[in-house]
Amino acid sequence: MSFLQALHTQFNPAQVMDLCLRLLLACLFGSAIGFERSKRFKEAGIRTHIIVCCGAALFMIVSKYGFADLTMADGSSFSGTRGADPARVAAQVVSGISFLCAGVIFKNSGTVKGLTTAAGLWFTAGIGLTTGAGMLLIAFVATLLVCLLQILMHRYAVGADAYAANRLQFTVKNGFEFNRSLTEQLALWDAQVTESRIDRSKDGTTEYDLTVRRRDEISYEEMKAFMEAHEEILRASNSPIR
Repeated sequence: MSFLQALHTQFNPAQVMDLCLRLLLACLFGSAIGFERSKRFKEAGIRTHIIVCCGAALFMIVSKYGFADLTMADGSSFSGTRGADPARVAAQVVSGISFLCAGVIFKNSGTVKGLTTAAGLWFTAGIGLTTGAGMLLIAFVATLLVCLLQILMHRYAVGADAYAANRLQFTVKNGFEFNRSLTEQLALWDAQVTESRIDRSKDGTTEYDLTVRRRDEISYEEMKAFMEAHEEILRASNSPIR
């Protein structure tokens, strides 16, 4: 039996078109999620989400239909295939995507970044599996749901997500006086310190590296006013943590 004969006996043209359509829809679903992420300049954008979703759909198709030629026309299996579990191919996507998700999670100062992007990639892989399995309506609803949640939760932040994070760095010549001034200023700003590091240099200056959180980001004007009121500050920087 030639390759073309085997191909036509396993799937008819309509079935092949159906499987190709699933791959195309997986690309569409993945691009919808990736578009929202790319607008926020996240680590994984449109291309990554398309590849993850389409790849997961392909693995599901292989897992679900790739072993159809191991079954005889009467429903019996070839020798050696009894007890096989083709679904294990799709099952490995769930654990395999974890390695890719881990690559977009990293710690920046006192903040862990990339958790939402990693969860989105994991969810996108699930949508790809759903699409490859032929549950297109469920895959569409899941895509719509995750896109709406990403947009709404970013616009209307709740809990700790509603607090902005800033990294404050100071170089001062009188650390003792500055400690008291900084404590008073943070209280006025209603800012909470989540991480701090203080180093004393050989030249007598003191380096402060703080990560603080409050309702609104500390503005340039607020930082400038604080510096002008304290001559002991030699250098200062204010970096919002996204």
